[in-house]
Amino acid sequence: MPRPRAMADACGRALRRSLPAIAATCAITVVGSGIWLGYHFVTTSDRFAIDEIQIHGTSRLSGDQVRAALPVKVGDNVFTANLGEISDELHTHPWIASAEARRILPHTLVVDVREYVAVAMVALGDLYLVDASGHPFKRVELDAGDGGGLPIVTGLERAGYLTDPGATAQQIVGALGVLASWQQSTRPAIGEIHVDTHGGLTLRTYDHGTAIQLGAGTDLTARFRTFDVAWAELTEFERTRASAIHLDAGARPNHVTVAFAKDQ
Repeated sequence: MPRPRAMADACGRALRRSLPAIAATCAITVVGSGIWLGYHFVTTSDRFAIDEIQIHGTSRLSGDQVRAALPVKVGDNVFTANLGEISDELHTHPWIASAEARRILPHTLVVDVREYVAVAMVALGDLYLVDASGHPFKRVELDAGDGGGLPIVTGLERAGYLTDPGATAQQIVGALGVLASWQQSTRPAIGEIHVDTHGGLTLRTYDHGTAIQLGAGTDLTARFRTFDVAWAELTEFERTRASAIHLDAGARPNHVTVAFAKDQ
């Protein structure tokens, strides 16, 4: 049997060796408890309850419309608001291209929104609004005022869009680029841009529905110049009766044919 003194010495040495581990365990326990208590405080305290949700960057939507689409509301805790979830939820709104949420402590939530900007409509079975990239982002609701004053791109197949959305977007962008070139001078307002199966374009005037057949090809300067000369020669009455103006896209860029509606 070990002597009592030897046993005491051994126990003392063991205790001394254990003191750092015991101290570390106690420190971890204290820190962990402090973190938990701190987290519990900030996520439950009324001091951090949201009392204002600021919405920035909207023009088409109102601030209240965006707030109604949020997964958080006034009174919720600012720390428990999931910023990623807020962005993802708002991105499902048809008018919102992107959104980013941030906190301003102690009780404010700020949401920065980037809306889609409609530049035209496109007929793909139904009518859709498209942005400058040519991508449809929302089905047109005429009762809600969608599409007012915007040109419409027709002639594209829905099946083609579903198969290759990127190619369809490029066609739309190309058609809108032609329209932008057309609008650089004082010419009749265009309500429709029709794309045929061979890539040819026909512009239809907004007021009288005159079909201006441009054909295919990228060099439009000569054709636009030919139109300007022919249009200047028409009287106002003839302009209202013109049903189609064909601009030759082939070997005779200066050739134009004007068809008039028959008298009723």
